[in-house]
Amino acid sequence: MKGTVSIELVHEAIHAAALRNMDISSVLESAKIDRELLNAPRARISAAAYSHMWVALADLMDDEFFGLDSHGLRRGSYALMTRAAVNADNLAHALRRILRFLHATLDDFRGELVCSGDEARVVLHDGGVLRRLFGYGTWFILVHGLACWLVHRRIPLREMQFRCPPPGDDSHYRTRFCENVKFNGETTHISFASDLLDLKIAESPATVDNFLREAPANLLVKYRNDASTSAQVRNRLRSQMPEAWPELEKLAQELCVSGTTLQRRLQQEGVSYQRVKDDLRRDIAIDLLSSASLTVAEVAARTGFQETSAFHRAFKKWTGVSPGAYRSSAPAPQ
Repeated sequence: MKGTVSIELVHEAIHAAALRNMDISSVLESAKIDRELLNAPRARISAAAYSHMWVALADLMDDEFFGLDSHGLRRGSYALMTRAAVNADNLAHALRRILRFLHATLDDFRGELVCSGDEARVVLHDGGVLRRLFGYGTWFILVHGLACWLVHRRIPLREMQFRCPPPGDDSHYRTRFCENVKFNGETTHISFASDLLDLKIAESPATVDNFLREAPANLLVKYRNDASTSAQVRNRLRSQMPEAWPELEKLAQELCVSGTTLQRRLQQEGVSYQRVKDDLRRDIAIDLLSSASLTVAEVAARTGFQETSAFHRAFKKWTGVSPGAYRSSAPAPQ
């Protein structure tokens, strides 16, 4: 699985377990996350490692919701919810089943499906008590991820809004959900075109087991990347070796736009072409260090660096730690 997540999300995930004085050593070991990374604010881990950590934490706490609710989501709850939702008639029916299930199992969060004209919203009520951003975000990952799988397509979001203030880095929310993420709002919700509620359920009870075997890894990344400019650029670059990545003007020609237009569209999404290249190079490096039996020098070469020393400097600039921190925490090949 491609992509990385911020180490900040790891801290958020283990927060409740740490407050309860639980020994998270086995969790970090299971996910092959080196403790050195926890002290590096810019560090990132592979989405696969985060998924392993989620499962290990759920086993440790008997809670698939990281202890974010005063009741909790007991182990196996998500599987039961999935089996209930897959027998629904359409997306609207499935979402209502999902929201009822979560309302029955959680005490502090309650979701509501609201339709008005051409817009549908899933509003997340918190009883008037401002919750942690991570709690809201994780709840939506569980709901939106399952909904996308049920209809076998990505449900594009028009907006995502949180009642709480913005984090230091909101890139995870923009990457996973949509570019239009707002904070300090009156409600916490996601919105999308209401006609999508009529989509028929494309999955069946026979396909549930395969979905659950891949969970939560398949929930962490955006289901079927959208058509945003940065996603198009990233996908185009990922299909080539880094040393073959074109200059901006050349890439613009390949995408049938002018260089100025491409640059402007990327800027509107809050990134530059250089930023996209650096982030992708970083994610490829983390993925290779974490999952492949390659030396640091080989990873450097595969990410387009002619000198290993230059790769070391760049990697430390990206993440705040040396490549060795990832090599020492790399999971055994599957």
